[in-house]
Amino acid sequence: MNEENKAVMGGGGAAVIFLFHIGHTRRRWRSGLRCFRCFASPFVRNFISKLRIMSSTVKKLEVTYNPINKSNTFTCGDTVCGQVTLEVAKDCQIESLSIKFKGKAEVLWTERHGQTTVVYHSKDKYFSVKHYFIGGKTPEGDEQTLLPNQNFNTYSNVVAPGSHVYPFTFQIPHQDMPSSFKGSCGKVVYLLEATLSRSMRINKKDSTKINFVSNVDWNNVPGLMTPQHESKDKKMKFFNSGTVAMDVNIEKSGFLQGEGLKIVALIQNNSSREIKPKYCVYRKHSFFARGKRRLDTKDLFKEVGDPIPPSSNENVTRVITIPHDVEPSILNCSILKVEYRLRVYLDVKYASDPEIKFPIVLLPAYQGSAAAAPPVAAGFGFEPFGNPNPPVWGTGAPQAPPPGAAQYSDPPPPYGAYGLYPPLTDFGNKF
Repeated sequence: MNEENKAVMGGGGAAVIFLFHIGHTRRRWRSGLRCFRCFASPFVRNFISKLRIMSSTVKKLEVTYNPINKSNTFTCGDTVCGQVTLEVAKDCQIESLSIKFKGKAEVLWTERHGQTTVVYHSKDKYFSVKHYFIGGKTPEGDEQTLLPNQNFNTYSNVVAPGSHVYPFTFQIPHQDMPSSFKGSCGKVVYLLEATLSRSMRINKKDSTKINFVSNVDWNNVPGLMTPQHESKDKKMKFFNSGTVAMDVNIEKSGFLQGEGLKIVALIQNNSSREIKPKYCVYRKHSFFARGKRRLDTKDLFKEVGDPIPPSSNENVTRVITIPHDVEPSILNCSILKVEYRLRVYLDVKYASDPEIKFPIVLLPAYQGSAAAAPPVAAGFGFEPFGNPNPPVWGTGAPQAPPPGAAQYSDPPPPYGAYGLYPPLTDFGNKF
């Protein structure tokens, strides 16, 4: 290579070679594309056309259910009636058409630890029942249990053009299950899911959720009717002097949605400044997985009382109405909890506010079917917090309770006997 060519290579020669390779690659790509079009275009177009025809055969797959009350809620023992609607544009051969009813709880969140992302996940399965309208054989060769039509005959696996309705009925099991719930890191869902399976096609699915409410006979839980009482005093410092004190009572611990929460307090203001009593109801969502806890709190509603002048004592009564749409407490799930607390505190200027917290349980004001509800389990709401290894549903025989454990025929334990609201040692005194 002469000196002139070396100079070119040392300057813009590299760019020239790069552009040459790009042009060469483009020419090869265009040549290959022309060959592909000449050879494969008829086959590809025919295949795409068949895919479009297959995808347009099933116009609609929809699962619906019939409400049984105005609030559109269900509870244990209720019957869920519904239908799967299948609409097809032409004769369609079906391998299977099924409807599944299941209830489960699930939590999921992630945490960063240095360069590692740790996933925390846990699941509780309450029940799962599956019925087939149309079905073949299982891989083991056993016949599926099929639902008959109105004439007590099996449905044909060849569906004619038009809309077809497949009715179904499920009964919600009589067992202790939490109410439907959705939070930031977890959920409790009760789901109806229809699945359509055809040969050489991806299964088509549709689902809908029902709103399940635990039917708790709270009259059988005497701890919820137990009054609560706390007192607190505080000595003022810095820009204030004297003391303030409050003695607070609430008539019970369990309240229905829409019920009034009555608070009676004796407030002593022996300070040099005016104070105001304030009330706040807040909720706590706790999620458990792999031995860890994730906490999410939120103030729901607040109220402010009349000011109390310095050097005076007053008896204060306040009634806070629990909203009808607030979600009920969930205390009977091993991987998540929904709890509530009432915070009563005194707003003192230029000082930290003395406060008292009461655990309260919000119960659903359920207006359901006339079917008798099952007896409430003796351990409702008193399971240990965050069992990291919950039992797998449907596997193994039930274990006998240890000596001295509560039996289902025993009366419920007193409120708080099992540490329903344990101290949050790992979260300080914030909550």
